[in-house]
Amino acid sequence: MGITETIILALIEGLTEFLPVSSTGHMILAAAAMNIHEDEFVKTFEIVIQLGAILAIALMYSQRFFKGIQIYIKLIVAFIPTAIIGFLAYDFIKAYLFNPVVVSVSLIVGGVVLIWIDKKVVNRVTEVDTLENIPLKNAFFIGLVQCLSMIPGTSRAAATIIGGVFNKLDKKQATEFSFLLAIPTMFAATGYDLLKTPINFTNDEITMLIIGLVVAFISAWFAVKIFLKLVENYGFKYFGYYRIIIGILFLLIMT
Repeated sequence: MGITETIILALIEGLTEFLPVSSTGHMILAAAAMNIHEDEFVKTFEIVIQLGAILAIALMYSQRFFKGIQIYIKLIVAFIPTAIIGFLAYDFIKAYLFNPVVVSVSLIVGGVVLIWIDKKVVNRVTEVDTLENIPLKNAFFIGLVQCLSMIPGTSRAAATIIGGVFNKLDKKQATEFSFLLAIPTMFAATGYDLLKTPINFTNDEITMLIIGLVVAFISAWFAVKIFLKLVENYGFKYFGYYRIIIGILFLLIMT
């Protein structure tokens, strides 16, 4: 993997991590399209650039975590299902589900669901005044729905947004709770991946890791800013159309 592939993959990660289009799915499909083989360095690179994207959202919403303990409680409750199911299913998912066909089908199915839920939230008035006041059972349910994102191509962002919509949040609240829940979820996932991945790289590979982290951080920052404006003005349906188109395209190309 060279510098060009490094920048492309980092851009894809940063631009898609917090959008409901599946960053993991795009990474798998992009790696397959560029004929990048999944060796130990590539595995670590994918983890590091994901960390870059997480740091962007953590910094962007840092002030939210100084407003009180309630948001921590809601996020912990929402994180519990993912922690348990993710730990139990990790090896199975990595061994059997990380392939272009699963990703393509998941993109298409998720796209249809996003178009459908977009109609449910067009003129919705939220029943929750702030995210800190989400009932614990609702937070847990959102976390439960997030578990679907363990299937590559589903999208963690899409799953949590859908979970939020079904818990009476409006589209902006559902999107922002998805961002906040990404922080503990992704820190845990990347940390667990790093523990299971041996790290012994050359100076050139370390340079590529640093470049990837920085590119993912910057692109994620701008992607989130733009995404919030798009959601407020246009909703989720266009992301659904995109998922269906890209899913069909890759299904045709990769099979």
